[in-house]
Amino acid sequence: AVIAYAILAFQQQPMGMSLSSYVWDLNNPNVPEVELLGPSQLVCAKFNVKDSNLVGAGQYNGQFAYFDTRKGSAPVDATPIDICHRDPVYDFAWLQSKTGSEAMTVSTDGSVLWWDIRKLSEAVESMPLREKGSETLLGGVSLEYDPAAGPTKFMVGCEQGCLLSCNRKAKNPADRVTGSYLGHTGPAYGLKRNPFFPKYFLSVGDWTVRVWNEDLKSPLLTSKHQPAYLTGGCWSPARPGVLFTSTSDGCLSCWDLFYKHNEPSLQVQLSDQSLTSFAIQESGAVLGCGTADGSCHVLQLSAALVDMAQNEKQGINAMFERETLREKNLEKAQKEAKVKARREAARHAELADTITEEDLANIEKEFFKEAGLGGVEGLTAAKKAVAAPAARTGSATTDAHADADQH
Repeated sequence: AVIAYAILAFQQQPMGMSLSSYVWDLNNPNVPEVELLGPSQLVCAKFNVKDSNLVGAGQYNGQFAYFDTRKGSAPVDATPIDICHRDPVYDFAWLQSKTGSEAMTVSTDGSVLWWDIRKLSEAVESMPLREKGSETLLGGVSLEYDPAAGPTKFMVGCEQGCLLSCNRKAKNPADRVTGSYLGHTGPAYGLKRNPFFPKYFLSVGDWTVRVWNEDLKSPLLTSKHQPAYLTGGCWSPARPGVLFTSTSDGCLSCWDLFYKHNEPSLQVQLSDQSLTSFAIQESGAVLGCGTADGSCHVLQLSAALVDMAQNEKQGINAMFERETLREKNLEKAQKEAKVKARREAARHAELADTITEEDLANIEKEFFKEAGLGGVEGLTAAKKAVAAPAARTGSATTDAHADADQH
């Protein structure tokens, strides 16, 4: 396992802080196998998908580097400081390619950069993180790339709480951000596609975990607000309905959607420190969690969390499709209500705009004509008829006062 060590809190790095990260053998947890020593702290590190001797790493100073565990602790190569990210590289992914040498990085500076480790002196491509029709840059804190969903498709979780769906090979460069999903009130620290059904994905941010369908703008499932802030999440690679989340109070939660949705099936208090990151083995049996104090906890999961139940895959797929249909019906009803409201507003506005002063005068004339009072003379007569009783009443009141004075 490769574990990166960094302190991301602003100006909280102690003087003389070690820049080392390590590759560990789980059978020998006392001594690391390889030291990785870069020019800056390593924020994230992953093995190459085709060559397990190569380790890619995103650094605190914005550089992307790669190491060869056979060639010592220094990086083989790194991106130049003047063309890399301006903020820490929060996440990166190795891409599916014939050579296995391509990678993409994301940072809170509002950009995604593509690299080829055979030539790190320049970026292969770059993309600003903006929603469609917006000029505001969004900071990326998590990256999701799954070739099963499409070799050119990827997703970015932003520190503003939104999720961006992107396609690197869009016809127009301005259309590379194909959609956005709004749901979290804080940074989206976790973003993973379901390994069995790639069009469904989870996001973790603020105090909730949400499950989405990429075709819909609203989540299919939203958890209750948890007592502590959530710091990460991922699906189990062994069971389609199991997912894990970590919290800032040191608790690891396991959610089994095949049995219940409203609360975790299992919660384990691993530490009194915040859980800052975690990863699960491809078999789904071993899970590692990193904490804020620099330690790493390795858990062996029970068979109940690894072995798929009978008809579980079909049941989870049916549940996702049922929730998708429900959300589509809700969206359809909302659209119909909005269209109806717009039509009503347009009809009222049309009526208000079509009645002119001349029309009002004609309507008034017609009214008096029907009442037997024609034209201006009828209007004058009507006004006199209304004024006459008032005059008589005033005269009577004056006479009464005069009689009272005489007495």
